[in-house]
Amino acid sequence: MSNMTEWLLSDSPTSKGQAFAGRTWRMWLSLLGNPLAITGLIIVVVLVLMAAFAPLIAPYSPIGQDLENRLLPPSWQHWMGTDELGRDIFSRVVYGSRLTLMIVLLVAAISAPIGLVIGAISGYFGGWVDKVMMGITDIFLSMPKLIMALAFVAALGPGIENAIIAIAITAWPAYARIARAETLTFRNAEFIDAIKLQGASPARIIINHVLPLCTSSMIVRVTLDMAGIILTAAGLGFLGLGAQPPLPEWGAMISRGRAFILDQWWVATMPGFAIIVVSLGFCFLGDGLRDILDPKNEGKS
Repeated sequence: MSNMTEWLLSDSPTSKGQAFAGRTWRMWLSLLGNPLAITGLIIVVVLVLMAAFAPLIAPYSPIGQDLENRLLPPSWQHWMGTDELGRDIFSRVVYGSRLTLMIVLLVAAISAPIGLVIGAISGYFGGWVDKVMMGITDIFLSMPKLIMALAFVAALGPGIENAIIAIAITAWPAYARIARAETLTFRNAEFIDAIKLQGASPARIIINHVLPLCTSSMIVRVTLDMAGIILTAAGLGFLGLGAQPPLPEWGAMISRGRAFILDQWWVATMPGFAIIVVSLGFCFLGDGLRDILDPKNEGKS
């Protein structure tokens, strides 16, 4: 074990594989030293496992109605109680994790690459290209994300697919700004000039060198933004513009439960608690990754 640790922590790696493994191991050790980041990682892992094994975890159907057992308080039979249609809230929260995870991953997969490419192109070329692209970006950034998402969903129509598209459209400008700022720091660096002297085209430089250097900052920003994506999706679901009934989306569950909030508090409280816990998990994990991946903090660890 000690030989493996020495190999991982070697200051003079003999291969790219060893260098990558050593960096990954150092990042893991740094993550272990941050209790909040570990808490966030545990929450995210639980979310993923809950989404993957929802049929095994949920004791009841998420959409099956049982009107004889409607609005039952939390008990050993129904851990989070039942809703106005007799559906088990715990089962709906478990299956709702699938929708939440799907929304988060799809929005990140759509918006982050778009913002990364736009920001890298803008920062690398500068001039009128930078002015045009950043002008469009500033227009999107000048309006609140939720208001813009509401406008796009209203135009596209309610539904989870349209909600994902709307959230992705409002999320990319922040990534473009970060990628542009990162690109500006090294676009005139010596290694970029050396690559140009070798005859590399701008497209090759951006794809092979600029985008990889912006990736670490993008990962941190995406992780931190996942909490906001969850809240935006829940807001759209609360307003009836996201996932449609009978899908067990957490925001829609809160919306239906608000009519019973005074007497049957658990109907709206349980999915709300799930949103809070998962959002905090992504925030804690994002803060930990920022401390690890930010080059400015490497000398402080």
